[in-house]
Amino acid sequence: MINALRWIVFAIAAVAMNFPIIVTLVTSFKSARELSSNAGLWINQPTFANYARILTETDRFNIYAYLLNSTIAATLGTALAIALCLPAAYAIARSEVGRRIMMPLVINLRAVPLIIFAIPLYMMYQWLGLLDTQLGLGLILTIVNIPLALVMLVNAINDVPLELDEAARIDGASSFQAMVSIITPVIRPALVTAFIFGFITAWNEFLFGLMLTTNKAVPMTVGASFFFAASGGGVQWGVASAVMALGALPPALLGLLMYRQISGSMTAGAVKG
Repeated sequence: MINALRWIVFAIAAVAMNFPIIVTLVTSFKSARELSSNAGLWINQPTFANYARILTETDRFNIYAYLLNSTIAATLGTALAIALCLPAAYAIARSEVGRRIMMPLVINLRAVPLIIFAIPLYMMYQWLGLLDTQLGLGLILTIVNIPLALVMLVNAINDVPLELDEAARIDGASSFQAMVSIITPVIRPALVTAFIFGFITAWNEFLFGLMLTTNKAVPMTVGASFFFAASGGGVQWGVASAVMALGALPPALLGLLMYRQISGSMTAGAVKG
């Protein structure tokens, strides 16, 4: 009886938390005619017309280009953030000054509303010729990802015994060699987790994609908004829902595929003794 109640509560919570996703998926399989008469969760006549339309009619809005732009920019923004944060996290974790001063500064930078940087970033990008480029979008996503990646890697390195560093130095290794050869393999789960969270954060970024791209490097989050009224006559909910479902698929699949890796990294070091 208790197990049954647990499953009921779990099912209710799962449906409640995923209700917007369920509504979006259901809407994506409805025709415009059915949506006008049936706005509920039941589908009388399922159709793939909305998906076929956005996947075949690419003359105005190319969903393949949006997906490619998001993939390249998110991968670049995540990989570069981790590459920058790994040595910084090692220095902070092994330095009292870094832990007390640098960490709060970086975390507070992420707490500042991003819209504050809109005008200076746009002017800088215009001067450098980075507007509407995948490289420019990837660089700004790097900055967005740095605080989260730094916190995760600092915490992971803090869990690594200092004796490993000392043993490496006794063997003649430098700090850089100790970080690469000793620390990096130990915190590999944290690196993978930081990449996954960073990729999802970068993929979902909308503000800088809207501000810094216009045509060639438009990401999926911005491109999806183009489909809401692609042919006039108000919002086309079926088409818009299909685009949102496809746009959310890559990060969702990445999270599902790497779920065990994420859970293992998040609980690592939780029990000591």
